[in-house]
Amino acid sequence: MSDPVIRPIREDEVETVGAFISNAFDDLAANHYLVPVPAERETVMAGFFSLESETAFKQGRIEVIDHPDGGYAAAAVWFDRVTDLPEAEAYMERLETITGDHFERFGALGELFDKNHPHEPHWHLAFLGVRPSEQGKSLGSLMMKHVHDELDANGTAAYLEATNQNNVRLYRRHGYQPMDPCEIYLPDGTAFYRMWRAAS
Repeated sequence: MSDPVIRPIREDEVETVGAFISNAFDDLAANHYLVPVPAERETVMAGFFSLESETAFKQGRIEVIDHPDGGYAAAAVWFDRVTDLPEAEAYMERLETITGDHFERFGALGELFDKNHPHEPHWHLAFLGVRPSEQGKSLGSLMMKHVHDELDANGTAAYLEATNQNNVRLYRRHGYQPMDPCEIYLPDGTAFYRMWRAAS
């Protein structure tokens, strides 16, 4: 059987990718911190991930694997941090509109990430989501290798914030190593794990 096809998204798919990532990340502790009201979480998080994906579409790359029954089997959202990123137009105003009463919590998330983001040139794997029914089929690994091969050919490093120890172990297998400090925390104690993949 041939490998699944990885393809870049079209601009009109940005919101669909945002909704897919939101669904794939629904159980994450960070999502529950950001939107503690369950009835509001899906809509707010889909809007947030769509906004981030819109920025990545212009300032990085978004790739997907299509599911044979429709939609996506997996999606990866990367930001190009080799060059300085221009600030997305009206980003904060749009974020406040999307998040409403939860805006302050999203501000805490952004501040945490900005404060702890490495300064060295790299590509940032912001989101890697796999449909629950497709997990365990190495689709995430396949999508990472697809980009890592290009980064290695160009001598470019990569960075990510893992969300739990299981992901830390997964990313270690793909060349990422914990940074110092590794653990960074949201105000409620939810941890992210900073990881760096050196240029080869």
